[in-house]
Amino acid sequence: MQKLNKLHFLTAGFPSTTSGNFNDAIREIKKLKLDGMELEFVHSTWLKYQDKEYVKTIIQQKDDLIFTAHASYYINLASLEKQKIHMAKERIIKAAEACASVQGYSITFHPAYYLGRDKSFVYDETKKALKETIKAIKDKNINIWIRPETTGKETQFGNLEECIKLSEDCELVLPCIDFAHLHARYNGINNTKEEWQKMLNLIENRLGRTALDNMHIHMSGINYSQKGERNHLILKESDIKWQELLNTLKEYKVKGVFVCESPNIEQDTKLMKDYYN
Repeated sequence: MQKLNKLHFLTAGFPSTTSGNFNDAIREIKKLKLDGMELEFVHSTWLKYQDKEYVKTIIQQKDDLIFTAHASYYINLASLEKQKIHMAKERIIKAAEACASVQGYSITFHPAYYLGRDKSFVYDETKKALKETIKAIKDKNINIWIRPETTGKETQFGNLEECIKLSEDCELVLPCIDFAHLHARYNGINNTKEEWQKMLNLIENRLGRTALDNMHIHMSGINYSQKGERNHLILKESDIKWQELLNTLKEYKVKGVFVCESPNIEQDTKLMKDYYN
């Protein structure tokens, strides 16, 4: 399992100036002195052979770039339909294979939906499907963190407790903490140092210091209502107190990856990295 010695700042996808070209995206990230990129496999696992070969060249040059991946949006490990569960597991496996092929750090995904059912039942269904997925990933000799992400609406499976419990119950699993989602999910709370400290303490108490040394974080500005997340915003248009969050992460000596999902991807990533440093 890859170990990181600090908090690395990544763009969620290609910088806006690169027109979807993988090589151009890497050059732009290096030019901006950012730390890497989350590969967005939200509609398909698009990574091509030539992209993988380019990353091998980067690795040989000992460029210290980090890659993560976001698996498909079309995942529901607790679907009412068995075929959809099967497809969800396959999408996670494909994302893990692709990310591992570029020596990636971890993959994340939105795990499930309640669909009006009892939360404990949905947890058990999600855990069962995730364990089956992990077994298939291990059988392929892939050793990469698998990250159920905290989600932005209360209709979605994926509150902090559920993601921590999956990490306790399943191998290779640690949570992806989306602080913007947790702010939006509950209509604007989780926006103070005391609340973030409570989250980090809970993670450490339940999962050990290893979890804080290997975090996968998502962050952006966010628009929300009483029903939760509506859409991502650039930081300056949001009420989220991102500077105070970064101060708290530094106090806790958090390591891992900090992925910016703002609409102005590279600008807000650089803004937060520069502030943090």
